[in-house]
Amino acid sequence: MFLEVITPDEKIFEGEIKSVKIPGTKGSFEILKNHAPIISTLGEGTIRIIDKNNKEHRFQTGGGVLENRENKIIILIESA
Repeated sequence: MFLEVITPDEKIFEGEIKSVKIPGTKGSFEILKNHAPIISTLGEGTIRIIDKNNKEHRFQTGGGVLENRENKIIILIESA
């Protein structure tokens, strides 16, 4: 899967990942390979990414939007 995490000022993450856990406004959820297409709003919390080398990356967010389609995920957040 390919993930981009973008703020209004910069792209803070870009690369191949194994999974991402997101703080959705209706509760947290995780996206793995071949997840069904989804668009979701994000709430306040931590975005937890496991990259292809099993390294963990974490970003705090106050909210945003996520789109997943065909193993490409784009997360737009207000700040990190």
